[in-house]
Amino acid sequence: MLEGPSYLILRDLPSSCEEESKWVYNTRLVMELSNNKRQLDDGKEVAVRKSFKLSDDTQVEEPSDDDQAADQSDLSSLIIQLGRDISINCLLRCSRSDYGSIASLNQSFRSLIRSGELYRLRQKMGIVEHWVYFSCNLLEWEAFDPNCSRWMHLPKMPSNECFMCSDKESLAVGTELLVFGKEIMSHVIYRYNILTHTWASGTEMNIPRCLFASSGVGNIAIVAGGCDQRGTILSSAELYNSETGTWVTIPNMNKARKMCSGVFMDGKFYVIGGIGVGNNKMLTCGEEFDLETGKWREIPNMFPGRSGGAGMTPAPAIAEAPPLVAVVNNVLYAADYAQQEVRRYDKVRNSWVIIGRLPERVESMNGWGIAFRACGNWLIVIGGLRQMVGGTIELNSWIPDEDAPQWNLLASKRSGSFVHNCAVMGC
Repeated sequence: MLEGPSYLILRDLPSSCEEESKWVYNTRLVMELSNNKRQLDDGKEVAVRKSFKLSDDTQVEEPSDDDQAADQSDLSSLIIQLGRDISINCLLRCSRSDYGSIASLNQSFRSLIRSGELYRLRQKMGIVEHWVYFSCNLLEWEAFDPNCSRWMHLPKMPSNECFMCSDKESLAVGTELLVFGKEIMSHVIYRYNILTHTWASGTEMNIPRCLFASSGVGNIAIVAGGCDQRGTILSSAELYNSETGTWVTIPNMNKARKMCSGVFMDGKFYVIGGIGVGNNKMLTCGEEFDLETGKWREIPNMFPGRSGGAGMTPAPAIAEAPPLVAVVNNVLYAADYAQQEVRRYDKVRNSWVIIGRLPERVESMNGWGIAFRACGNWLIVIGGLRQMVGGTIELNSWIPDEDAPQWNLLASKRSGSFVHNCAVMGC
């Protein structure tokens, strides 16, 4: 058990150890510190009064603000024996899953983690962990860390019945999860912040909308198209900056569209599919937005196409989910829910190639109810078998290569089997 500040003693490493070994060693010391109970000099433990659930068996403790008076640790040093700079470099290499435990040690660690400084430094150093956030029950969200195979249940969203029953979109950007929906008279945005583990009202778009295409990269995200409050199909687009919490209007697309999908690929933003004005069929063209030039380019026949399956009539476009698309290592993939196929986009030929099958135990309603997402180097499919009551949700993954998809079951959980919303956050 940790007793007093003398616990961490910087022992000499063998002279043959490399610099990286020192970081591993020091990081291990930080983790030993976070896995033991810290005590005050008088022998009393620091009170811990709050916790949030990571899994059915794991609790990560988060101290209350009242503990600040009991803990007067020096913010400039963190781990006194290592110094602030080395302490931070150690923490950068710890898993995001451990930050809750580390924050419970004292006010110094808690303030550092809640400030967002660690995530800003991780971004500069190219340290990224991708977590999957999804909702299978209205207003309830789960997070899954595929690196440590750990679950976290988010606080329940604040809302009313109108928002709960409305169409919703979700988007992860920076350290925020944005959920878009409608209340009685207007569109609203709720924002979950991983630094504070809380929900709050988000900044309203310049032109509030629903059923839009969206995607995020780093601290920015773009939304395009959709419908406004009156149901008008939009061609307008906006860029969101999570650092400033502001929306900026960018040039309009060439075609207005709703129920479309968005991805970032090769540093550009793409809009795929959707329903246009005066046309109930899915648009076959895509659009590319170049952030450097600020211009849109229309790409004919970029939509992957759909089939109703053998002996089946394809569903009307208005009844289908937006295209199920994802980008891994700047390669675009699509899922055909009807044929249970995975396709890869050939940029040179502007065509799609069937490469294999979706996982077997995944069902949808015209594409609704499953998630097809990129998660770092993985393609992730989230879904389950439809059941009247309860069910099990499964997360399947595949690292794309030249061969047909070989899906691995990452995790499963007793939950609703219909995925309402899903987003992947990398930070």
